Amino acid sequence: MTLPTFKYNPDPISLNVIKKEHTTCPVCEKESEYVYHGPFYSVEDIEGICPWCIKDGSAAKKYNGSFQDDVSCDDVNQQEYVDELIFRTPGYCGWQQEYWLSHCGDFCAIVQYVGWKEIEHLEEELSEDIEDICSGGGLTKENLKQWLVNGGDLQGYLFQCVHCKKHRLYIDAS
Repeated sequence: MTLPTFKYNPDPISLNVIKKEHTTCPVCEKESEYVYHGPFYSVEDIEGICPWCIKDGSAAKKYNGSFQDDVSCDDVNQQEYVDELIFRTPGYCGWQQEYWLSHCGDFCAIVQYVGWKEIEHLEEELSEDIEDICSGGGLTKENLKQWLVNGGDLQGYLFQCVHCKKHRLYIDAS
């Protein structure tokens, strides 16, 4: 069975939030070879959700939950985009509270977890985000380049606009 595609998380397997692992989905009660291992916000502690129940919104509906905290996102005016992100898109795993960036009036797609070496070729394209990160976090650009390590204490998350393909950067610290 082909995995569903997600507009805002096009490769959840590479982000390690969907894994090839046997499960019986608590939503559809079907056996699946793929299981979700990312954030899910609900009153109940739910495990074993299959990707198909994320995609069709049935997991969020059944458990009155979400895959992204709607206050931890850039503002987007289209409610349909917000609903797709929080109710029908697998999240990603961050050190602290995950945050979802936007561009061109829509949410961006999460691309990968990054350190400086993975994004140094995008320095010019990411310059606005880098300036905002440094000014808001009390970092110098040199500190950011040194301390931003994939899997390290300062973790980067690379996003890409689903319309114009511009890259965006978000970071958090452990």
